Amino acid sequence: MDNIKNIVESLLFVADEPLTIDRLKQIISGAQPQELREVLQELAADYAERQGGFYLNEVAGGYQIRTRSEYKEWIKRLLQPRPQRLSKAALETLAIIAYKQPVIRSDVEHIRGVDCGGVLRVLLERKFIRVLGRKDIPGRPLIYATTKRFLEVFDLKNLKDLPTPKEIEEFGSALAEEMHEAGDEISMENTEATEASEIPLETQTPAEDPQRSEEGDGAKPDQDV
Repeated sequence: MDNIKNIVESLLFVADEPLTIDRLKQIISGAQPQELREVLQELAADYAERQGGFYLNEVAGGYQIRTRSEYKEWIKRLLQPRPQRLSKAALETLAIIAYKQPVIRSDVEHIRGVDCGGVLRVLLERKFIRVLGRKDIPGRPLIYATTKRFLEVFDLKNLKDLPTPKEIEEFGSALAEEMHEAGDEISMENTEATEASEIPLETQTPAEDPQRSEEGDGAKPDQDV
């Protein structure tokens, strides 16, 4: 098929979710998986070479055209999207399900130490998790797992792309060190500001403190917010 590259590109352009090789094969009769992979690689290379406003991303087990992050401010002005925010409780619950799935509610609550019924409903409504069925134990509780929507939003090809516990620990240590250094810098700035404020008034000339010279002794020096 001579125009298969254009067909795949058009399908990717109109799709509202990542397209898998199997899905493309269903739509384009006669296309072989290897042929489709080669076409997708060519499109990804074309977009990368052009360095335009979008690129081809492999995510959630499929492929999706996405805009480049450096242009997000202009896209926000056009679309004015409502930001999707998750509470700390929702993120904790989602992380437990992602790493422990398939998992039942009591297991999640055992790890978090609190009731998770409301949080699970929110995650189901946002389509970050789904119900796989019921576990064959007394009470037959629902079994939860993450969805393709979860992979898409968090930019993961599959669950294997989740960071390992060691990577999370290293990231946490690096973040804590960064925050500690930032705290030291703020402390140093405050110390310098305090020392400057203790300079005797007669040593501060109008050139050093123009606002004080114009407004009188009752004026307060400018401070960074």
